[in-house]
Parts: sequence; structure tokens; C-alpha cells
Amino acid sequence: MSVRNLEALFRPTSVAVIGASERANSVGAVVMRNMLAGGFAGPIMPVNPRYKAVQGVLAYPDVASLPVAPDLAVICTPPATVPNLIADLGRRGTRAAVVLTAGLGRTRLPDGRTIDQAMLEAARPHLLRVLGPNCIGLLVPGMGLNASFAHRDAAPGRIAFVSQSGALCTAALDWAGSAGIGFSHFISLGESSDVDFGDVLDYLGSDPSTRAILLYVESVKHRRKFMSAARAAARNKPVLAVKSGRVREAEQAAKSHTGALAGGDDVYTAAFRRAGIVRVDGIDELFEAVETLGRARRLPGERLAILTNGGGPGVMAVDSLIQRGGRLAELAPATIEALNKVLPATWSGANPVDIIGDATGERYGAALKVLLADPGIDAALVMYAPTATVAPVEAARALVEAAKSTQKNLLACWLGRDGVAEARRLFAAAGIPSYETPGGAIGAFMHMVEYRRTQEMLLETPPAQPEEFAPDSGRARAIIGRALAAGRELLTEPEAKGVLEAYRVPVVRTVIAADTDEAVRRAEELGFPVALKILSPDISHKTDVGGVALDLEGPRAVRRAAEAMLARVGRLRPEARIEGFTVQQMARRPRARELIVGAATDPIFGPILMFGEGGIAVELIADRAVALPPLNMGLAAHLIAGTRISRLLEGYRDVPAADRAAIALTLVKISQLVVDLPEVAELDINPLFADAEGVIALDARISVRRAGGNEAARLAISPYPQHLVSEISLLNGEKVTLRPIRPEDEPQHVEFFERLTPEDIRFRFFGLVRGLPHSEMARFTQIDYDREMAFIVSRKRPDGRPETLGVMRTATDPDNLKAEFAIIVRSDLKGQGIGRTLMRHMIDYCRSRGTGMLVGQILPENRAMRKMAEAFGFRLESRTEEGFIQVSLPLGPDPAKP
Repeated sequence: MSVRNLEALFRPTSVAVIGASERANSVGAVVMRNMLAGGFAGPIMPVNPRYKAVQGVLAYPDVASLPVAPDLAVICTPPATVPNLIADLGRRGTRAAVVLTAGLGRTRLPDGRTIDQAMLEAARPHLLRVLGPNCIGLLVPGMGLNASFAHRDAAPGRIAFVSQSGALCTAALDWAGSAGIGFSHFISLGESSDVDFGDVLDYLGSDPSTRAILLYVESVKHRRKFMSAARAAARNKPVLAVKSGRVREAEQAAKSHTGALAGGDDVYTAAFRRAGIVRVDGIDELFEAVETLGRARRLPGERLAILTNGGGPGVMAVDSLIQRGGRLAELAPATIEALNKVLPATWSGANPVDIIGDATGERYGAALKVLLADPGIDAALVMYAPTATVAPVEAARALVEAAKSTQKNLLACWLGRDGVAEARRLFAAAGIPSYETPGGAIGAFMHMVEYRRTQEMLLETPPAQPEEFAPDSGRARAIIGRALAAGRELLTEPEAKGVLEAYRVPVVRTVIAADTDEAVRRAEELGFPVALKILSPDISHKTDVGGVALDLEGPRAVRRAAEAMLARVGRLRPEARIEGFTVQQMARRPRARELIVGAATDPIFGPILMFGEGGIAVELIADRAVALPPLNMGLAAHLIAGTRISRLLEGYRDVPAADRAAIALTLVKISQLVVDLPEVAELDINPLFADAEGVIALDARISVRRAGGNEAARLAISPYPQHLVSEISLLNGEKVTLRPIRPEDEPQHVEFFERLTPEDIRFRFFGLVRGLPHSEMARFTQIDYDREMAFIVSRKRPDGRPETLGVMRTATDPDNLKAEFAIIVRSDLKGQGIGRTLMRHMIDYCRSRGTGMLVGQILPENRAMRKMAEAFGFRLESRTEEGFIQVSLPLGPDPAKP
């Protein structure tokens, strides 16, 4: 990801229009007209050798003739001209271009390159950023920039809109214009040859003029870049997305249930949720959602009260709320008693609170005051159905007045159009979101709920694993290596179970038998009853050909089953190679739920994980949830909760609850397997039995492939960098661990902060900080390893709990030019070499990533830190007016080490 030179794209001081024209309705004419009409304050320079002037502005024959190097160029010329124009602009000093021209990827030059490739190669030496090609352009209304051929301008605002679809851009401009919605930025990405979603999210995420970011996504090119930038932006402001137009991959039948079940739309939903993006269904809903979130206060919970003067609309709202997974508030007894005193005896007596059709503004206000005083209510939807007895404005004024004295969120739904227009104007002036229908109002509330959930998920502290597991990845790789060496892409069932065993997943004991006689002997060794399955590299789903026999009691039953199975498979699949049978112990778990745990490879987001209800009807039942690895126990719990079978895991009647922690841990183990083993293309555990005693895998299927290329980049989310964990010795000889921080470290990080002295805190935070809330602690411990690093020194207490002794962290800019560091060590442990060891490791780490410079700030009185910085070769620069010393260390390949 990179924001380099994006300032020239989004805040230029001068613009050249290459291909500006006088020809009516041409792209060059429309762009020039839009630029002149927008009110841009800087020079606008048309370039076209055919004209002396374009639309009254002096024109220039070529880039070399321009009086100044433009910050931004807008190119609307034929495809073949684009690469040379980009090269000319780069040499002149231009640092950004909007390429409106289409067809660059389809047209090839004599040397075989596409024009698109040639354009990028021309831009690269000059670090010139390209928006497009094949895009509408961009608008920054706040500075009068309309570098587009859109059919209308946009009003200034604080919402950024970013779209891959040009047609959708023009439609959104129309929709927003009629709705009175303005924009901080309006960006058409086009084919995203250079500037893409990740770059724009990085820029807009830290842009103070942007309150919320709206995305229209057709596809994602760079998964890791997108996820990293989206997660960073979503921590700062709402990010909402509409997704459509996924390109279908090759029509190859999936080898596993997971591959068939985990569709692309499910994966996008999982990716958006993991990144903190709120997904909506359409453009109108997109703008409604951002207006709601923009006006909403922090939602403390999800319990909604509904106040209405009509029973029908109230019931419609409740139906919509429950269908969308919302929660209706339960009125406290004290609230019901207070409502009884201010409402007619015929009121509904429950939520939704129907205050009867003749409700006056005074009755609305009294009822709303009571509801807002109930601590069990987090937000209120106030509804009005037109009546002849009460004017809509009267009821609206009561709502506006109530909003002045509460911090809770209020939403309005005044049914009708012309008759309630004045009421809606009152709501707009008061900052109260207003909706025309019950469904629209509930949809808006659920956007608030979804945003709250995504933010909580971003900041959630995962529980510690119930057990630490050390996988035998070497054994797993050896099994896979032998299969690939034999030319096989599908592991046998025993091999697949061997891989699972290497990752400490409990499996049913399974052995291979080459023929019927050996199957009988193996069954006698295992003990009856047993299960018998056909073993063939050509048969993936054995039940489809009668290749499974269960509950076989005794040698005779095994022999009969084996002979019948061979005959049946030979008849149904005569071409299949038969290598024998697998024989396994029958798992006697009568109260177990059958689950499926799987992994597959998505063409956009790479490896994915799936969980749901298992069994032979798994695809018909289609109860599944999808997530991106890596997982922790908290994320695994969310994955489980996203399925219908989750409720059955809680227990019912005389069936005890299943061990959810064991299920979650199994998901974490499979997640680690997928992270460690790039050769695994698809994986199924079906069924995975789960009951009160734990879990056990009965059947497993793994397809593999040869790994190649940059396998670390195959994951959409950077995994925990286990290779950076090391054991070090303090100066007193004590052995401790130095490792990257983990989300699970938050509890001990809180304890670490509590043991710091006031001077420690002042030296670290440049002021007195009495405590850090969970949200801040979560930001310190839940880091994106692609952008940040925090090394901690940790040791085990006598009771086995970990203890943090010191921490050093860096935050790197998106271009990897600078990493800013901060370091702190407990005062009672200073003098043991912790600080120097952390600094040495961090310098080596940053250098290995190619970071250009390490920078930091030190208070002048922090003599120990100044001394250490000098010892490591930092350059110290006093900033007297700002009250600190700036330190910097260039990270060359061979620096002198202290």
C-alpha cells in the first residue's frame, strides 16, 4: 500500500487537461467544462496541438510547452498515446494523473506489452500515481476540483464515495444530488491499474475532511493490502460497502464440501466484517446508512424501544427488527408503571408502545421521557401515522424537544409524504435521522447495530486458549510431500487424519487394508464394531457410491460388507482405481452433533475457513459460516455463532451442551494448519462429532497442490509472526521471552501499565495518563503486523500466568519510509538490558522489512533514553519550542552496531 503522491491527486494546486477539446460532447470538452465550472482556484492548462485556446483558455501543444509542471494531469486521449504522455509528464515533475481512456489492457504494443503495462512502466521511475484507466475521474467539491466527465457536479460534504463502476458513479451523483448529500471526495477507480481501494482507504482514513467512506466494490485485486487499509480506516471512521459483480472462476467441480458451500458472496461478507466494514445492499441504503451513522451517537447496546400512535406500523417495525437479527427492548416494571400514569388505559402495555391514534404532542413527549429514563433501552424509534386529530408537526416538536435532553439515539418514522414534509424538515434541522417507512427505519437502526458489532469485534480481547498446542508441522509436511511426490492431489483418509493428528485434532483411529482378508484382520485388531470405507484416489465422496459401511459386528459382517462394496463400486465407477479399504473404530457418541469444519482457497481472498452443520446432507442443509484465517478463540466463537446449529450446541431437553471451547479450539488449530501449510488447497472434516466430552473427527479429506511464489502473501490477513519469538537472557541471567505482542496479551498489558511509575508514564506519553481504557489497550495489543510491530519481553509468574516486563512498538507509514518508535520498561527492572535488547531487535526487524528510517521523540530530561539512542547511532535534534528531542536512525544495509 502507498499514499505517496496521493496529495497531488486529491489536492492538486494545478491541473493539465491532456486532450482538452472544443468538439461538442467529447470527453475532452466535458472534462474542460467541468474543470472551469467547478471553481478550481489553481491554473487549468488545456493541452491539444489542434487548438490555440479551449473554451476561452490558452492551450498548449504538448506537455513540454506547459509553463509550469502540473500537480495533476487528466488524460483523455487515445490508448496508444497514453504511455508516452505519462513519461513526458513524469519528466516534467507531474506526480499524479487521471487516465479516463479505456481499452489499455486489451491493446498490445509491437513488443507484446499491453498499453496498460507500458503506462505503469512509464510512471514508475517518477513515482507518478495513476487513477484509472477507464474511469469517470474524480471530484473534490471542497476545493472546486471536478476532474471528471460526470454529467453533474457534486456538493461539498464530509462523505467520500469510491467506486469501481463508472455507471454507478453517475447514478450515485444523481441520487445524492436529489437527497441533498455532499461529498469530500468522489472517486471513480476504473480498472485500478495503480491506485486502488487500499491506497484510497489509507488516504481517506486519515483525511480530516472525511467523516465516512462509502465503497462500491466489484472485486478486490490485492487482498492483504485491502484488508490492512480497510481495518485501519474502519478504526477511525465508518466504512460502508456495497458488493456486486463477482467474476466467476474456472468451472471446476470442488473436491470438497467446503469448496462447494463457501461461495464468493459469503467470503466477501466475512472479509468486510473482519475489516470492520458495514455491508449494505444497495446505493440508496448505502447513503441512508451513512447519514444515520453520521448523526448517531455511540450506541451502548442493541435494545430498541418503539413508540407509535398506530399498532400496525409498530408491528411491522417489530417484524422487520426480529427478521434482521435485532433486539426489542423489554420494558422494566417501573417503566410500565410510569407509562400507566401518562397514557390512556388502552395503551399496548408493552413494547412496541402504542399510545393510541389520538395521541397529542404532549402524550408523545411524556411517553418518550419515560422510555428514555429506562436503563434497559438503548435507542428509541418514534413513529407517527397521520390522523385528523393531531398535526404531524406537533408530534415532531415533542420528539425534537426530547432529543435535547438525552444522549440516547432517537430515530423518526413519520409515515406519508407531503403531509409530513414539514416534520421531516424539523428533524433534519435537529440532526434526528428520519425515514419514510418502518422497514427503512429499522434498517437504519440495524446499520447502527452492525457498526457497533464490527467496532466491538475490532477491539475485542480474545479469551486465552484452554490449552497451548504445539503442532508437529514437520510430520504434516512429510505426509503431504509423499503424496505430491507420488503425483497425487488428494490425500488418503489415513493420510488426512495423520495431518490432523499432527495439529492435535482428535481423530478416530483408522488403518488401511489392501484387500478383504486384511480388512477382516485389521477389524479384529481394532475391536468391533468398526466402520469400513472404500479407499480410492478417484472417489472423493464415498457415500455417493455406497463406499461406506457402519456398525459392522464381527469378521463375517466385515467380509460381506467388503465384497459387496467392491462389487457396487466396480459397477458404479468401473474406471476408479481401488487401493483397498480403510477400517476405523466406531465412535460411540450418541448425543454428539455432527459438524463440518473446512478450509478452501478463494480466488480473491485466499485461504478461508468454514464451519457449520455436517453430515451427508451438508450441502442440502447449507448451514455454514465463513471466516478468514488466522483465528483466535474469540473469532472462532463468532464463527460458531454465525450458524443455525450454534443453538443446538447449547443443549436441549436431556441433551447436555457441547463443549464449545473444544470446538473453537479445533477451529483455531485448523486455522494454524492453513497458515502453516500452503500446500493445503481444500480440507474437510465431516463429520466432526461434538458433545459434552469434546470433539473427534470421524472423516477427513484434504486436497493438496505444490506451493509456489510468495506463499506468505496468499493470506488476506498477516498471521502472527511466530518466527520472531526468541528466548533471551537478562543481565542477571534470568531467561525470558522476547516476542511480538498478541491480542490475548491485553490483561497483562493492563497490569504492566498499572506497575509503571508516574515518571515512566510521563517519559512514554509526554504527560500524566491515569489509565488507558479498553479501546486504547486493544489498539496497543491488536496490531496489524503488516503496518505495526510491538515486541514485548515476557516471563512466567510462579502461578504460570505471563507477565510483561517491557515493550517497544513501531508504527510504519504506508510507504515504509519511516517507522516511529516508542519504548517503555518497568522501573523496577531497568538496568537488566531489556531496553537495549528491544531496540536491537526492532532495528533488525525494521531493516529486514526495508524500512527507510527509525524515528522517535524523547523528552530532554529522559537522560537514559538519550544515552541509549546515541549508543545506537541515532541523530539527535533538539526541538526546543516543541519541548522534545527528535531522534532518527537511517536503516542502511550495513550500519555500525553498538
